[in-house]
Amino acid sequence: MSYLTEYIIDNLKKARAKKALSQRSLSTLSGVPQGHISLIERGQVDIQVSSLIKLARALDVELVLVPKQQLDAVNAIAYPDGKTHMPAYRLDEVEDDE
Repeated sequence: MSYLTEYIIDNLKKARAKKALSQRSLSTLSGVPQGHISLIERGQVDIQVSSLIKLARALDVELVLVPKQQLDAVNAIAYPDGKTHMPAYRLDEVEDDE
């Protein structure tokens, strides 16, 4: 499992704990089967975007795509303490068509 996947999983677990939800309760709210949530949290399956969106909505968090050129500005706003956090996914390897 990659660091980026671990980062996403860790944040999902933290968001679930913060809302004091069991996996079963999160399943009811999100429509994602409890067994699948368990597999996701243990890193035993790849997270599908559709499941990630459902879980994020149920946990009152947002998934955001940020243009690379604006990432520093977004981090400055989101983390005014100066402690920026690694984005869950970066497209650094992908070259622009420009």
